Amino acid sequence: MTLHSFALVFISVTLSAFGQTAFKMGVTRISFAPDAAVMSKIIGFAGSPFILVGLVLYGIGTLFWLFALKQLDLSLAYPFVAMSFIVVFLIGVFGLGEPWNMTRVMGLLIITIGLVVMAKA
Repeated sequence: MTLHSFALVFISVTLSAFGQTAFKMGVTRISFAPDAAVMSKIIGFAGSPFILVGLVLYGIGTLFWLFALKQLDLSLAYPFVAMSFIVVFLIGVFGLGEPWNMTRVMGLLIITIGLVVMAKA
């Protein structure tokens, strides 16, 4: 894996992680009546600026992903989507104030080791 192709994958995964963060921020700011219709909920989601930003980030991330797939085998590129676990964890803890524990950190270390092994393959 070249530095250029890794950068494409990393940018794609990072944009997707920030998209997930925007989704989380959007859905936590929306409240529905307990008996609200599904269509009403969909309209509420569609009108959320955070959710719209999340969709844009996902779209741009997808474009980077397509460029990465042009250069890499899918079987090599796809496991690197696991980087999103690391990026989302960092955003959640440092950006959203979510709790963390050593079990989560150990899991992320295992994922990181697996990614390093895959990158050298």
